[in-house]
Amino acid sequence: MFKRNRFIGTGIIFLVVLFIAPLVLAQVGWHGGLSLFTRIVIYALAAVSLDLIIGYGGLVSFGHAMFFGTGGYVVAIIAFHTNTEQSLFGWEGSNSALILWPLALLVCAILGLITGYLALKTRGVQFIMITLAFAQMVYFVFVSLQYYGGDDGLMMDMRNTMPGINLRDPWTFYYLALGVLAIWVVFCRMVVNSRFGMVLQSLCQSEIRAVNLGINPVPFKLAAFVLSAVGTGLAGVLWANYAEFTTPDMVAWTKSGEFMAIVTVGGLGTLLGPIAGTVVFIGLEQILAMWTEHWMIVMGLALVLIALFGQRGMLGRFLKGNPHD
Repeated sequence: MFKRNRFIGTGIIFLVVLFIAPLVLAQVGWHGGLSLFTRIVIYALAAVSLDLIIGYGGLVSFGHAMFFGTGGYVVAIIAFHTNTEQSLFGWEGSNSALILWPLALLVCAILGLITGYLALKTRGVQFIMITLAFAQMVYFVFVSLQYYGGDDGLMMDMRNTMPGINLRDPWTFYYLALGVLAIWVVFCRMVVNSRFGMVLQSLCQSEIRAVNLGINPVPFKLAAFVLSAVGTGLAGVLWANYAEFTTPDMVAWTKSGEFMAIVTVGGLGTLLGPIAGTVVFIGLEQILAMWTEHWMIVMGLALVLIALFGQRGMLGRFLKGNPHD
């Protein structure tokens, strides 16, 4: 009960801070704060989704950026055909978020199902390498699509439309993204506390013992992997609408590395830790980039120090308590 209260309290604090921070920054004259926090919220959504399988399922995926990029590209490609009045497989297309976003998530779910099914035939380093291999294949597919920009990426003429919500307004879009993040965290919390989540965590702690109790690990791990892929794909959909631009860099292994670093810094198996990790990661990147052009060196050293002296992440000990409790 105490841990539950800490989670709820911390979540409310995060929600309030993320709600008012852009307003405060705008009041003091820094209008770039809205763009910064929009990026933080979208990356946090992807990081929370990744934490679902790493922190609770023990599945280390080094290719989750493929879902981030796929979600964005599905929306951008359909929008391209719609705006240029070119049919796509006989479909004239649409710019409605109520149609495009579920379609993008369905594609991410299918890709996650295929990747997860094959990757789960292995374990350990082999699992990591298969997820990386799939991500690299998807990366080179997008690079080779010269009709959709290839290396240069694909522009979106406008954001998707949603009834009653003006997604073109940056403030409206930010609070929509924040609402999506809040709902996703609550949903993931319900998942990990359900019977499904308890089985998933037992497989992470001791798969041999769980198997001896009659549990088939593959369906549980595969379902978690697909669910994580959908959440990361949703972040990609939001990113494509935010930037109005997609690029193969969204699928690059370096992007997967960023997501993993964010989850590790924030705290594995906490769901809220990745949000804190995103704030620190992107905040440091912003500050260091203004300070020196060699900011990545300093960033790397900072992440190493955090990993060495905060092995459970920023919120790991606070939200999960002592591992021997």
